[in-house]
Amino acid sequence: MGSRAALRTKHQSPQATAAEAAGLRWLRVEGGPPIPFVHSSDGGVLVMDEIPHGSPNLQAAVTFGRRLATLHLAGAPAFGAPPPGGPREATIGMAPMVNEPAPSWPEWFASQRIQPYARQAGLDLDEVCSRITELAGPPEPPARLHGDLWSGNVLWGADSQVWLIDPAAHGGHRESDLAMLQLFGCPFLDHVLGAYQEVAPLADGWRARVKLHQLFPLLVHAVLFGGGYRSEVLATARSVLQG
Repeated sequence: MGSRAALRTKHQSPQATAAEAAGLRWLRVEGGPPIPFVHSSDGGVLVMDEIPHGSPNLQAAVTFGRRLATLHLAGAPAFGAPPPGGPREATIGMAPMVNEPAPSWPEWFASQRIQPYARQAGLDLDEVCSRITELAGPPEPPARLHGDLWSGNVLWGADSQVWLIDPAAHGGHRESDLAMLQLFGCPFLDHVLGAYQEVAPLADGWRARVKLHQLFPLLVHAVLFGGGYRSEVLATARSVLQG
């Protein structure tokens, strides 16, 4: 536990705050990335440790890669499983996100992550969904995901550790976290990925599947912001289908 606590009021919805608090607690695993300690999550107010900011560095990136792999290997009960005590109705950023467990990742990803957001954005991704099983790669067990792992939620601390904040935690495919990390950039990314694979090697062809996993965060942005993100979703879908 850190020595300082900061009051956070990011979420106006008590349900969204409860989801984030449950996610932060679930992501605190032995050997995983450090996670701010949650003191309380009453109403719409999340009280948690404040993490002083530092600067990215190579050694911290390598350690982060190994710890992220450890977090993913901690597993989840099912794809789409919410954190223990977390609500089914959660959020990713400002968008609603439903956590509904399913036994198969391809079916779950198509029905709960692509189709609902594609409909909201007015986009047709039916061909991707119809081919999802062949596009998904080898079967993987459910991983314990941060769920919103873009660079803004990767905090390089003054203690030379990489902290994870603001999760949309759920059980999912570990390549989804890694694909989101690549989507918006991450310092020392190649070193993070290399260290990750030392602990938990990725299945053959993972680089070819990055864009498939990036469809969900791009769809969320298309729903929230529209504009160029709709075009980027369609371009990414074409790339996925063309292999």
